[in-house]
Amino acid sequence: MDFEVTAIQTELAEGIRRLCEGAFPLKSIRRAESTERVVDRDGWRRLGEAGIFHLCLAEEAGGVGLGLAEAALVFEELGRALLPGPLVASHLAAGLIDGADDGSVVVGLVERPAQGAVGTGTLPVIVEYLADLDVLLVLSSGGIERLDPASLDATALPRPMDPLTPVWSVPALPDGAPVAGPEVASWWRRDGAVLTAALQVGMAQWSCDLAVEYAKGRVQFGRPIGGFQAVKHLCADMAVRAEVARCAVQAAAVTVDQPDVGDADAAAAGAKILADEAAVTNGRSCIQVHGGMGFTWEVPAHLAYKRARVLATQFGSADMLAEALAEALASD
Repeated sequence: MDFEVTAIQTELAEGIRRLCEGAFPLKSIRRAESTERVVDRDGWRRLGEAGIFHLCLAEEAGGVGLGLAEAALVFEELGRALLPGPLVASHLAAGLIDGADDGSVVVGLVERPAQGAVGTGTLPVIVEYLADLDVLLVLSSGGIERLDPASLDATALPRPMDPLTPVWSVPALPDGAPVAGPEVASWWRRDGAVLTAALQVGMAQWSCDLAVEYAKGRVQFGRPIGGFQAVKHLCADMAVRAEVARCAVQAAAVTVDQPDVGDADAAAAGAKILADEAAVTNGRSCIQVHGGMGFTWEVPAHLAYKRARVLATQFGSADMLAEALAEALASD
């Protein structure tokens, strides 16, 4: 196994970064704040044309034929750009749902509450990006089902955690048309955790970069605040968290591509735990470095923190992943 990022992989990541900087600047993304529709259809198709949704789809099926290691690098750049939308769901659905691979169809994903789980039958199901979706896929222990988003009795929630992640409340999910079995659902959970962790790494790095940039330019007591030890420590800790999480995510992605060298499920769980912690904590630290300005709506420091809190609930919470990781380690 080779964990070293190759020159081709580096060029791929740099290309996606340039695409995001040119086509999806933050100022443009923020125009959709607190609206029901955040997916720019032209931009979504442009992502499809760039191969983002069918990176891991086999070449004979019309995909690029790359591995999860390359996809993780790409999704880190999407996270760094704070790009909204059901990116992971549409990537996973490529080859299963027509149009998902080229970005002409926007696919969402939600987990069906397990029978007997806390809240089953009492708490509603939360669906993200519902107004933007063409297809909603439902993940369960029995496999994957397809639903028409327009058929749901959904209520938009007025104040979502992330202003770029609109959410709807659905009393109950009806039965849908089966599209895949439990084996596919299992690897979707694993790969989805790795790709979501990659998004978190990108946001953790974005928060670090924003904090460092501000610390270099903000002058107090006649010197940049980045020269004060307390601020230095905050920024240094942010850099370390992002890099540790990046290494874990890349290792997990490589392990998925080469499952004979390790436990891919355990690697994915560990990577998601570290990436969630890095993104949430770095987002909080970025706000702290900005001081009082960090709490204002105009300063974008809050965006990564809020998105990180949302993504930390997807493909397993910290407690669920830690329990799964402990069981995997105990069985070795």
